[in-house]
Amino acid sequence: MNLIAKKSLGQNFLIDKNIINLIVDTINIKDKTVLEVGPGTGNLTKALLEKKPKKLFVVEKDKNLAALLKTEFKNKIIIINDDILNINENIISNEKLIVFGNLPYNISTEILCNWILNLDDEKIWFSDLILMFQKEVADRIISNFNCSSYGRLSILANWKLDIKKIIDISPNSFKPKPKIDSSLLFFSPKKNFFKLKNPYNLEKITRIFFNHRRKMIKKPYNQIFLNNTDIKTKLNLDLNLRPQNLDFETFYKLTEEYEKLRS
Repeated sequence: MNLIAKKSLGQNFLIDKNIINLIVDTINIKDKTVLEVGPGTGNLTKALLEKKPKKLFVVEKDKNLAALLKTEFKNKIIIINDDILNINENIISNEKLIVFGNLPYNISTEILCNWILNLDDEKIWFSDLILMFQKEVADRIISNFNCSSYGRLSILANWKLDIKKIIDISPNSFKPKPKIDSSLLFFSPKKNFFKLKNPYNLEKITRIFFNHRRKMIKKPYNQIFLNNTDIKTKLNLDLNLRPQNLDFETFYKLTEEYEKLRS
């Protein structure tokens, strides 16, 4: 299947058979329900079908590609011709989905954050995510505190998900070649995670703190908590630290305190 990649949709088609095989061998999908995001020209789709999933849904925004996938795979796949950001994943299937995605680079973080912030904790719609990102984005996702790449994305992603890196992938594995390396990450839902009333409060707290990531946390802390010294003492906070010096748990606790003040 040959088609010119659209820069506006962040398309880079995966063509490396070794990498494709590595991706589909990451997890057993036989008789499982699978969702592929951004199938492009169908190279990974074909390999997924060879593993005999029970059902394979694909989300492809590009109308021309969706039509080509229909011609190529006929009724072997269920095509959703829409933007992944417009879709309610909870209604795709009654079964938990195993998700594969060579995510469009221009919206990859938005997709991931969207999924995390809108998760229904009583009924998480996926069992596993096997997703490809720009390496620089992947490094931010898996980063720990006290690292320069640590930030809002690290805190949000590690809140409800266990994450591990599978492999870094060179630009030669794609057509057209991107200018940067990519990384494949594996996500699975945590059984236990810090409970918050509203995920968007965590998004808000981290946004305010990391607005000035190189400055001390004193100013954002006082902005949110109006110079409340009790919370500072309770969390044993040093207001001379920078945002990247606070671990995941501290940000979850700060959000919890913020929610208590607002209730």
